[in-house]
Amino acid sequence: MRKLYFLVPGTGGKFACGGLWAELKTFELAKKVCSAELVTYKQRENNTLFLDDLIERSPFNLEQITFVIGWGFDVPKIAQKLSQCHLIYHAHSAGYGFTLPANIPIITVSKNTMGYWGQKSPNSLIYYLPNQISPEFYNLNLSRDIDVLVQTRKSSEYLIKQLIPALKQKCNVYVVDGFVADLAQLFNRTKVYLYDSAEYWAQQGVSEGFGLQPMEAMACGCHVFSSINGGLSDYLDPGFNCQKIAGYSQEYDIKRILEVVNQNTAFEMPAILLNEYREENILARLNLILTEIDEFFDFSQSSAGNIANLTNMRIMKLNAQRVWKKLTRR
Repeated sequence: MRKLYFLVPGTGGKFACGGLWAELKTFELAKKVCSAELVTYKQRENNTLFLDDLIERSPFNLEQITFVIGWGFDVPKIAQKLSQCHLIYHAHSAGYGFTLPANIPIITVSKNTMGYWGQKSPNSLIYYLPNQISPEFYNLNLSRDIDVLVQTRKSSEYLIKQLIPALKQKCNVYVVDGFVADLAQLFNRTKVYLYDSAEYWAQQGVSEGFGLQPMEAMACGCHVFSSINGGLSDYLDPGFNCQKIAGYSQEYDIKRILEVVNQNTAFEMPAILLNEYREENILARLNLILTEIDEFFDFSQSSAGNIANLTNMRIMKLNAQRVWKKLTRR
């Protein structure tokens, strides 16, 4: 199997975010399947390869390596720079607007994102590899002294300025506005976790790629009230494993949240749902996906693609043909 080079702009600092942590987790999992190294391309870091140095100094055979690109805003530029190399796009969020040639396989972290690329790049190889829920996220059966937990990052204006102030008058609300060293422990102290990111991602112009926090909270026994945008729709099922936040009115949200708080029972997450996101399943899927992609790269070395791309020009042509057929039938 070809060696993988995972490209990230940096491993911390201004690049720190959920997408980066998810990418680094995938890199660690990939090392259990094949040879893999981490490479930065914006921020030089100690004990980490830097892309420009790697290209200039390494005498490797380009046919025997694969670069994994995943930082949405940088993908078009990186893909152009490494156009002579084997590339895999590890797609988190959707909606960046760029297209990719069919010789770049796409691995998506959610079925929501997979559907986006299935429409956007119908001639590409596309696979689904969910993000990992780390083993520390499970129900410790602790006493839950926090009624409602919310993190300010990505939260809607409604959540921060209306719902939370109103809830604080009725129950114990804990607001997180920064890094949490042990999020699993905090989730295990919490009865209800609130997550409302639709407004945030609408402003960014791209989708919620996966939404780790609601899944991690559920794994720890929290009842989740969440938006259902983007990748969250993969696993959240209102009325069955969660409740929809921002439902009709502030008063209705408060009524439903307090009912759950007063029940004082932990959420029991079905093992069949959680197992999909644990390491054992992801490693099995990753091994199969990388094996198939490696076989594809072998094939593509001696065979060119010959399926017409679904470009804007081709869509216009197809629409014109459809209209013409309707006219001629009349």
